[in-house]
Amino acid sequence: MHAKRSLIRRTTALAAATAAALVLAACGGNSDGAAGHGGGHDASATPTAPSGTPQGTAANNAADTAFAKGMLPHHRQALEMASLAATRAESAEVKTLAEEIKKAQDPEIKTLTGWLTSWGEQVPPADGGGHAGHSMSGMMTGEEMDQLTKASGKAFDTAFLQLMVKHHEGAVAMAKTEQADGRYQPAKDMAAAIVASQSAEITRMNGLLGKN
Repeated sequence: MHAKRSLIRRTTALAAATAAALVLAACGGNSDGAAGHGGGHDASATPTAPSGTPQGTAANNAADTAFAKGMLPHHRQALEMASLAATRAESAEVKTLAEEIKKAQDPEIKTLTGWLTSWGEQVPPADGGGHAGHSMSGMMTGEEMDQLTKASGKAFDTAFLQLMVKHHEGAVAMAKTEQADGRYQPAKDMAAAIVASQSAEITRMNGLLGKN
């Protein structure tokens, strides 16, 4: 009888130990599970970092489109004006300035065209020449362009500088609007470059006109 009781006690103790071991294992499993969940939470947080990336390359808005559509014919007319200087200008400084304007604005024309195409917007036709969009700020009228085309020597130099100052002032105003209202960062960057470079050229041209 005593031996039977001892066996019962040992069996009970073994069962208790086994149960305790199972509880500890379960707790350990839960701990690991919690850690795993915590790891899962961290992992899910990581992909949220790039979610801000599109903001840095945000799609264009209406201001960006207006800037590209307006600056494109504006630049084309500037190139038309600058191209006349090679054969009509007398001043070497005017000829140099005209070449610098062509080198700066020709690549921008290509960039503006590419943006409008990628945005699914209509590119202003080039067949309108420099007279297209002449109602925009700083654009020359057909009559002004005709007068410049017919001028030569000192008369051309003076007319070119006066008209290009006006033209640049219009471009700077358009660029400042893009800086304030645009969303497409490359366009805003171009606008900033236009403000800086053309403002400097305005000062330079006014100096050649004796206004500084």
